[in-house]
Amino acid sequence: MTAALLILAAYLAGSIPFGFIIARMRGVDIRTHGSGNIGATNVGRVLGRKWGGICFGLDVLKGLLPTLFAGWWLGLVRLDGGTIGAASTATLFIWLGAMAATVVGHMFPVWLGFKGGKGVATGFGALLGVWPVLTFAGFGALLVWLISVQISRMVGISSVIAAICLPVFVFAHPWIAWVVGVREQTPVWPFGVVACLLAAVVVIKHRANIARTLAGTESRIGRPKAEVPPTSPS
Repeated sequence: MTAALLILAAYLAGSIPFGFIIARMRGVDIRTHGSGNIGATNVGRVLGRKWGGICFGLDVLKGLLPTLFAGWWLGLVRLDGGTIGAASTATLFIWLGAMAATVVGHMFPVWLGFKGGKGVATGFGALLGVWPVLTFAGFGALLVWLISVQISRMVGISSVIAAICLPVFVFAHPWIAWVVGVREQTPVWPFGVVACLLAAVVVIKHRANIARTLAGTESRIGRPKAEVPPTSPS
């Protein structure tokens, strides 16, 4: 029962459509502008960088805070910042289930007919909440994303590349932890399984971006783009 409530609460928190709310407050239905997506990228494209940044921050928090709360409730998050230590596989999967539920909530929000964003910002926040295994992996994926954006100037395909790299960083965690001096007793494979699933969902949600990139029509940062009819936020 505790596991079900934690996961449900995390899903509902992740379902809060901040992009939609911000745009509505500005008199805009974000679903009918740009790509039709409720995420920070489209909010920034339609309303400006300031509002896109606010949306990004709120989406990160709705992934981070429920994940931290679930970990604290399960006794896995320590206020002194220590590592997870020995924990049962079942307990780890409850925590990881709550973490993943925030991302699923953003992608398929109950408040908007299960049509939401692509989960990148919320996923990043959720990863930061699972210290240290997914936190390290999340920052690694962020670094890959930043490098890819700098080179390609394409947010969507950069998100796909970062998502694919995420499980690699997770399974490399023992080596990364050794380098930075963190001693971790928890097995890596439960985190790796969830990272693979999240990466697969992110890639699927960006299938339209992949198709446009292959066709050479994907929009790039810094290049003006005329308003186009909204597409399905997939």
